[in-house]
Amino acid sequence: MHLQGNQFRIGKLTTSKKELNDMLKAWIAISAAFAIAITGSFNSPGFYLKFISAAFTVGLGFLLHEIGHKIMAQKYGCFAEFRSFDNMLVLALLMSFFGFIFAAPGAVMIAGKVTRRKNGMISAAGPAVNLVLSLIFLGIFFMPAPDFVKLGAYYGFIVNAWLALFNMIPFWLFDGRKIWEWSRPVYFSITAIAVIFMVLQGFIGLPYPK
Repeated sequence: MHLQGNQFRIGKLTTSKKELNDMLKAWIAISAAFAIAITGSFNSPGFYLKFISAAFTVGLGFLLHEIGHKIMAQKYGCFAEFRSFDNMLVLALLMSFFGFIFAAPGAVMIAGKVTRRKNGMISAAGPAVNLVLSLIFLGIFFMPAPDFVKLGAYYGFIVNAWLALFNMIPFWLFDGRKIWEWSRPVYFSITAIAVIFMVLQGFIGLPYPK
């Protein structure tokens, strides 16, 4: 792939300073929004601890979801870079003060000719990453670890399962629409696993105080 402008490589991935800045911006804003929604404000006791926890559960889930799309798109020779939606990040922060999260931090912009199958594969990569993360957090939850680690793992399991299921909505710009158009078996497989993980939450329970 011919690199243009300020593009450069990290391993096999092509990226740019703009993309890395947008990813960092979205990661920080989403993590802060969830921490504010839980604690009430920047000045609340425990805000920074919740922010760090959100960064490694919620923020990481969003970020790696988009990187999953990027990796698959670049595998098929497409231009693919993440761009943050700054207005939506501001909205997410404002709404978090009222205890609500409306998270649409950005998206991977893809350019290039792809078949329906390749488009479905690119779309499936995001929810698949969230399911893998959810499974990893579940494994950490059952490992011997301090309470705060188990608590973070519990929320990481829940958030990533929810992100996978939410993105499987089969219409508009959601990943689910493109996966549905490509392969019904793949669509139902990803959705079923996400549903199972969501149901599993009720059997695990939250054993530690917030």
